[in-house]
Amino acid sequence: MPRAPRLMKNHAAEAALFRARALAGFVLVLAGLAALAGWYFRLQVLRHDEFATRSEANRLRMVPVVPARGLIVDRKGRILADNVAAWRLDAVPERAGEGGALLARLREVVAIDEEQGSRFLREYKASRPFKPVTIKLRISDDEAARFAVNRWRFPGVDLVPYLGRVYPHGPLLAHVVGYVGRVDEKDQAALGPAGSAYSHVGKTGLERYYDEQLRGKPGFRRLETNVDGRTVRALDTVPATPGTDLQLSIDLDLQRAMVDAFGELEGTAVAVDPRTGEVLAMVSLPAYDTNLFVNGISHADYKALQDNPSRPQFNRLVLGGVAPGSTIKPLTTLAGLDSGVRRPEDRILSTGVFRLPGMRGRGWLDGVHGWTDARKAIYESVNTYYYQLALDMGVQRYDTYMERYGFGQKTGIDLAGEIEGIVPSPASKRQYEKKARWYPGDLVNASIGQGLWKVTPLQLVRGVAAIADDGRMRRPHLVANTRPRFDAPWQPLPQADPIRISDDAGHVRVVQEGMQMTTTGSGTAARIFRGTPYLSAGKTGTAQVVNRGARAVDPRSLPLWKRHRGLYIGYAPADDPKIAIAIAVEGGGFGADSAAPIARKVFDAWLLGKPPTPAATEPDGDAAATRPDFSNVVGNPPAPPPVPTAPVPASAEAPR
Repeated sequence: MPRAPRLMKNHAAEAALFRARALAGFVLVLAGLAALAGWYFRLQVLRHDEFATRSEANRLRMVPVVPARGLIVDRKGRILADNVAAWRLDAVPERAGEGGALLARLREVVAIDEEQGSRFLREYKASRPFKPVTIKLRISDDEAARFAVNRWRFPGVDLVPYLGRVYPHGPLLAHVVGYVGRVDEKDQAALGPAGSAYSHVGKTGLERYYDEQLRGKPGFRRLETNVDGRTVRALDTVPATPGTDLQLSIDLDLQRAMVDAFGELEGTAVAVDPRTGEVLAMVSLPAYDTNLFVNGISHADYKALQDNPSRPQFNRLVLGGVAPGSTIKPLTTLAGLDSGVRRPEDRILSTGVFRLPGMRGRGWLDGVHGWTDARKAIYESVNTYYYQLALDMGVQRYDTYMERYGFGQKTGIDLAGEIEGIVPSPASKRQYEKKARWYPGDLVNASIGQGLWKVTPLQLVRGVAAIADDGRMRRPHLVANTRPRFDAPWQPLPQADPIRISDDAGHVRVVQEGMQMTTTGSGTAARIFRGTPYLSAGKTGTAQVVNRGARAVDPRSLPLWKRHRGLYIGYAPADDPKIAIAIAVEGGGFGADSAAPIARKVFDAWLLGKPPTPAATEPDGDAAATRPDFSNVVGNPPAPPPVPTAPVPASAEAPR
C-alpha cells in the first residue's frame, strides 16, 4: 500500500503565530505590571495621607483618662462619699471574639456569677465592635494577679484601673447624698461623645443634682502598641480635670442623732439654720444602703427593697406630701393678721362645736376653749378660731397668703424631683376630684390643715424658719461650699436673698409668742419641753390617714399602720433661733406624743451636745402588742401597707 505524502511544515506561519502569542503575553504582562504600578501609585501617592493615618491609628491607641469624682463631706470635713482604687475587666468585641466563649474561658480565671455574666452578654451584643464593655467591676487583688498571668490567653481583654465610689455611712444619708450607678444607654445619650470615658453617673440625691460638677472632665493618654495590641510606651498625656468637691451644711453627728431619735418609727424630719437656710440634718425613714447600687444591685437585694411596703427607696423629703394638720395654724394666724381680717386682741368664742350659718346637725367638734385670741388659738390649737377666720378671709385671699408662705411651690432645695404640693382651692379640687364643687366646708377643713392639702416637710420647715427669722423666708440648701481641687480653699455657694413673708414685725411677734406658749404652761407640747435649759417655740399637729367616719376616734386606739401622722414644727432657742425643725411621723398618732419628743431630742443634741440614746419608740395602748418590726434598713420584716389619705369629714373633730 503506497505511503501518504508527508505534509510539509509552514515554518513561516508558525513563527508568525509564536510572535503573535509572545506579543500578546508581553502586552498582558505589561498591562498587569502597569495596573500593579498604578495601584501602588494610588495607595502610596494618591491615598498616602489616608493610609498613613490609618496605619498610625493601628499603632497608636487613645485611652481616656477618667477624672476623680469630687468628694462629698459634711460641715466638719468628714467624708460622706469617697473614691477608692479598684480594678475592672473590659473587653473590646472586635478583638475579644464571641462573647459566650470568652466568658467561659474567663470563668476559669475570674469569678463571674450568673447576673454579671448575663449583663455582660447583653451589653456585649448591643455594643459597637470597637467600644469596650465591662465584664466585671471591683476585681479582687487575687483575681487581678491571676488574670495578669493569663493575659496572653485573652486578646482584647484588659484589666483597667478606676476609682470606685463608696459611701462610708450607707443608710444614714441615703436620701441626701444618693448614689452613683453604671452608665446606661440613656445616660450615654445625655453625656454625648465624652460619655464613653465614664463608667458611673449620679442617679439620686446630691450625686444626681450635682453630677456635672462632681464628675469632672476626662483627659486622654496616647499609647503606642505592638501587633498584639499590647502597650509599648506612652507618648503623651492630657490630664483629666477632677470633679468639684462639695461641703454640705449637714452635720453628721446631728444626722445620726435625728435617726436615733426616731428609734423604730418611720417618717421624715428636716432641721435647718433659720438664719441661713442651711440644712443641718434631714432624714427619710426607712432608709437603705446606697453601696448596693454602685456596681449593680443583685436581684435578691433589689427584690427585698421592692417587696418592702414601707418603700425605703422613696424619698419622703421631696416626694412625700402630707396634710400639714395643725402645724399650718401659725401661718394661718399670720395670714389673718396681715390681711386685716383679725387683730391680735380679737377673740372668738369656742363652745365645743362649730356650724356654718343655717347648718343643722353635729357640725365640727372642738374642745371648749372659751374666748380665744390669736396667741391662745396657737398654743391651745383652737380649731374654732381658724374655722371662722378662714370663712371671713374667703378662699381666694386665704390661698394667696398660703402661696406667699411658699406652699404649692418648690422650695428650690438642691435635690432632684421635688414636688410642688397642693394648696386647697376650687381649681385644685376640680383637678384632683373631677367635677367636684367647692363648698364652704372645704375651706373650714383647709383652715386646720386637713382636706386637699399636700405639703412636704421642706415646705413646712421653710415656713417655720421664716417665722423664727422674723418673717424672712430663705431657700433651704444642702451644699454650703465647693472647691475645684483638694488643695484649693473652700468657696461659699451663693444663695438668693430671703423673701419677706410679712411687712409687720408686730404680727410675726404675735405668732412667735403663741408658738413659745405651745411649749410652756397649758400649751400642747408643754409636757415634752418641760425642764429644758433653753426656751423653744413650736406647734403640734396631726394629719389624718384614714377616714374616721362620723365620730371622733382616738388615734392611739388604732393599729399603728392606721394611725394618723404625727407632726411638729418648731425652733430653738426662741429668743435667738439657731435651729428650726419640721417632723412627720407615720403612724405617730398625736403630734405631741410622737413628733414633739423627736424634736426635743434633736434640739438637745444640737444646742446641748446631748445625743439621744438609740432606743425603739414604743407605741402606747394595745397596739404595741401587734406592732410590726419597722426597720430603717432593707432586709428586716416590712410594716403593713399604708392607707391612702382621705379628706376630713365635716362632722369629725380634727386632731391637734
